[in-house]
Amino acid sequence: MSRRRKNRTGGAGGAPGAAAVENAARPDLVRGLGPWAAASIVVGTMVGTGIFLVPSSMATSAQSIGLVFLAWILGGALSLCGALSYAELGAAIPEAGGDYAYLNRGFGPRWGYLFGWMHSVVGRPCSVATIAAGLMRFISFLRPSVGETVATYAIPLPFAHAPYTYHLSPSEPLAVCAIAAVTLINYFGVRLGGRVQVTLTTIKILAVTAVIGLAAFMGHGGVHNFQPFLPDAWGSGLWTGLLAAMVAAAWAYDGWSNVNLVGSEVFEPQRNIPLALIAGVSGVMLLYLLANAAYFWALPFAAVAHSQHVASDMIASFAGSRAAEWLTVAMVISALGTLNSSILSGARVPYAMGRDGLFFRFTGRVHPAFRTPGGALAFQAFLASVLALTGTFEDLFSLFIFAQWIFYGLVVAAVYGLRRREPDLPRAYHTWGYPWTPAVFIAGAVALTVSLWAARPIRSSIGLALILLGLVFYKRWQRNGTAIPQQG
Repeated sequence: MSRRRKNRTGGAGGAPGAAAVENAARPDLVRGLGPWAAASIVVGTMVGTGIFLVPSSMATSAQSIGLVFLAWILGGALSLCGALSYAELGAAIPEAGGDYAYLNRGFGPRWGYLFGWMHSVVGRPCSVATIAAGLMRFISFLRPSVGETVATYAIPLPFAHAPYTYHLSPSEPLAVCAIAAVTLINYFGVRLGGRVQVTLTTIKILAVTAVIGLAAFMGHGGVHNFQPFLPDAWGSGLWTGLLAAMVAAAWAYDGWSNVNLVGSEVFEPQRNIPLALIAGVSGVMLLYLLANAAYFWALPFAAVAHSQHVASDMIASFAGSRAAEWLTVAMVISALGTLNSSILSGARVPYAMGRDGLFFRFTGRVHPAFRTPGGALAFQAFLASVLALTGTFEDLFSLFIFAQWIFYGLVVAAVYGLRRREPDLPRAYHTWGYPWTPAVFIAGAVALTVSLWAARPIRSSIGLALILLGLVFYKRWQRNGTAIPQQG
């Protein structure tokens, strides 16, 4: 039996809180995302910068083609387990904020708040900044001056043996401009953002398909390039390298949960959210495996490991620089599609928290004309811009995976919590393979976060400290928040 907590400003029957009164007069979000737009958010966020860039770092970490493919398979299977679990949650609770709402209902408001804080101040701004950094790497292939260092600064860090060397290039301020432009598109309406997403997703799928097709029919490679297929030595270093490659694969696969964040804006969510998740993740996994087969077919292993622009370098190897430039333009469009999807969905969490009075109040406001969370979009763009100015592509995606996958594991665990706390909750979809599918995902999430902590302890510790900092603000915001449903 559900009940509401006592109101923060009065007793159980007292006057409603300030946030509740303000919410009653606010416009709400509109269900303007149909099945194609929902699927485009899943696929459009997953297929972006990762598949064109991370094979290089994966090859460097894994040291063999066999382990690279194993990392892609394990990462895809893990993401599919997560998507199968999220599908049940999204169909049962199609609310703005997704994970925030699931943790509120599954474990209580404190856990929902912690996710929302992490997502709003670390996770999504870091994801947006990483995508923008990847976009600039593509542009630097077309205009090398964009990536050239114009200034270098040595920044001392606590507990570090050497200062952090910061290289400033035109790519950082240009990344900020890209974030601002895409945020503005989404400020003017969810339907506009949804239509843009469908168009950009179509272009990016065509780009990846072109990479695969050109390598198959025009590439001068062969099976002799699939060496070394297995590592030379088997030991602890092999598993460390595999986990590092899986972190990069996890970044390339990330985005499968984004449609849940806009659940309150999806038309017929009980049908369209599970369909978008399962079909989207399965299709992207197949696409990624084919793309990697194309890379290693056309280029020697060492060339893939040392390339900063794997797909562009592969096309240039047999079709010339002009063809590679045209393909890179398509990759720029692909990255813009991912940036649009990430910005569109990400702002819904600070919006949901601000609406509940558990975050900065301005983030919970909906624009009366455009019906979009304008304050949350602006807040997200500001933090993402700061991060885009201060980190490299690899640094940013590692920080994102560490912070995000802690809560991916917790949200999937909420499948168990909700089945226990709300057994009568209508569920249009039940997780396939329950209870083993969520358990596999949770175990994988633990392995990834622990391996990242061991590999990058300082950056991971900073990320964890920022997450825990949210508890400092929780009590104050909780006193001013709306009454949040809590299960007893």
